[in-house]
Amino acid sequence: MDYDFGNRLKINAAIQNARAYLDIMEKEGSFSAFLWQFVGGAPIQNRWGALAELPAATPESRAMSKALKQRGFQFVGETICYAFMQAVGMVNDHVVTCFRHAECLALAQPKRPIS
Repeated sequence: MDYDFGNRLKINAAIQNARAYLDIMEKEGSFSAFLWQFVGGAPIQNRWGALAELPAATPESRAMSKALKQRGFQFVGETICYAFMQAVGMVNDHVVTCFRHAECLALAQPKRPIS
């Protein structure tokens, strides 16, 4: 029986990306720290008034894409990187009228120690 395993390029890229991930872990010690450097270690808090204002990519996502590609990652374009940054909370792109905007903003604020 012949199975369709999807796009061979994407399968090969997943294997290559896993190798590149392990390489970053070995050299940098933390993949998370490697990624968070592109936003200065804290979520970017945008204040968009409308969805039409949201960009498809930013200087930060372009830098992340370039760095990942230089380290051997594939299928990591600037738009994919920006969508990832939004999904994991590196960027708060909720419009200001959305109830989640204020919630995400509050989550990103440093917590004061209890005195």
